[in-house]
Amino acid sequence: MPEGRPAIPAELRRRVLVEAGHRCAIPTCRRHPVDIEHIEDWATVREHRFENLIALCPTCHRRKGNGPDRIDKKSLRQYKTNLSLLNHRYGDTERRLIEVFGNLLAKGKIPENRTIRMGIGSDLLLWYLIQDRYLETYRFPEGETPPYELFRFTPSGIAFLRRWMAAQPLDLDTELECVMSA
Repeated sequence: MPEGRPAIPAELRRRVLVEAGHRCAIPTCRRHPVDIEHIEDWATVREHRFENLIALCPTCHRRKGNGPDRIDKKSLRQYKTNLSLLNHRYGDTERRLIEVFGNLLAKGKIPENRTIRMGIGSDLLLWYLIQDRYLETYRFPEGETPPYELFRFTPSGIAFLRRWMAAQPLDLDTELECVMSA
């Protein structure tokens, strides 16, 4: 740590780590362990504020900057904003599903219409993704009652995942207004 620079307080470090799930905040990375990095450089702001701190793995930390194959400040701010939106709207199971399905989709390892099998009652764990019309329940034929439920991301859910993976604004408030008025 540079001389004269105070350590990031433990509680503030904890908040940043919890926000990112103790993993790199870059959705296509999500590695660990991580460093706590200032979005606006310490030399410029000379303070530790939650809004300006993000968890990055050492590789992504080294890639911070401007230029080709670099992670610029605008992207870091968007990653931070998207994490905040996801963490305040969706529960742990929903966030894990977004992360896993988004990564597999981005890598071309699964088709967009892939079904997700979960135990009976999982709709409660996926409540907000279903309410936001990003996830739909597969309906089994009448009289058929399997010991699991099937879910599938809707076209708007796939678009949401692609925006998240590309660090584009999620704009949940705008999207939710459209859902409510539909």
